[in-house]
Amino acid sequence: MQAAPLNAMAVFARVVECGSFSAAAQDLGMTPSAVSRHVSRLEATLGASLLQRTTRAFALTELGHAVYGACARMTAAAREVTALGSDHTGEPHGVLRVSASVVFGQAWLAPRLPALLERYPALELQLTLADRMVDLVEEGLDVAIRIARELPPGLVARPLREVRYQLVASPGWLRQHGAPAGPEDLPHTRCLYLGYGAFGERWSLRHKASGDDVTVRIPPRFTVNNSIAILAMVERDAGVGLVPDFSAAAGLADGRLVTVLDDWDILEPYIGTAYAVYTPTRHVPPKVRAFVDYLVATAAER
Repeated sequence: MQAAPLNAMAVFARVVECGSFSAAAQDLGMTPSAVSRHVSRLEATLGASLLQRTTRAFALTELGHAVYGACARMTAAAREVTALGSDHTGEPHGVLRVSASVVFGQAWLAPRLPALLERYPALELQLTLADRMVDLVEEGLDVAIRIARELPPGLVARPLREVRYQLVASPGWLRQHGAPAGPEDLPHTRCLYLGYGAFGERWSLRHKASGDDVTVRIPPRFTVNNSIAILAMVERDAGVGLVPDFSAAAGLADGRLVTVLDDWDILEPYIGTAYAVYTPTRHVPPKVRAFVDYLVATAAER
């Protein structure tokens, strides 16, 4: 079989990543018809269809999924080769593709990015927010921000900050209902929490002074898989919310929120560390190094 054309492989990967031929054409500075010819040429070389096309969208065939993974790895390797040349100048430049979870990206990461872009004018940042585990190589990502207690092997991980969950309420709620005196009051308090995966209705707390541990079961009156939504309800006097500290920081700073049960720590799974992770290479691209170093240096800032 004839070797697949490298340009066509790169164009196919970008079509999949952009979600349409027209978006890929705009990203690549090509016409949609030229993009379509590249994909058709790749299909002709392989002797099989990679995409099932409709008038409005496309879906990957089984072979298309496998070919995309290989093409994404090829383009990632090409970006690494290009980055080697920029090591001579040390100036971060080019496209940096970053992934983070939705709320952490909104509340903690995004506010730090304007100063980063101002510092490095040749850097183009593409940020994707998604609440799922991403594959850096297959998805063509340079850096992912992950909150975890342990990370899988095979990645370079730089710790950014500890993440803890807090119990918060609005001043209005506390005026009407009073603050819980201890964990034993929580089952009788309207509590709002994530309630998915490991974030269940059994909470373990540890007293900061005595070290005593207590486990309580919280009736699931309201759960949602997004802490910003929880805070929106808490700020409207809906109850006590259990949310990560980075999402509550702004509300606590301006008085919209007040912490509850300050003398207790919420234990696993409501603790972890935020890491910047990237694939190990002999030569870390300047754009990756600059981005991660910047996050580490500014991690202590609110």
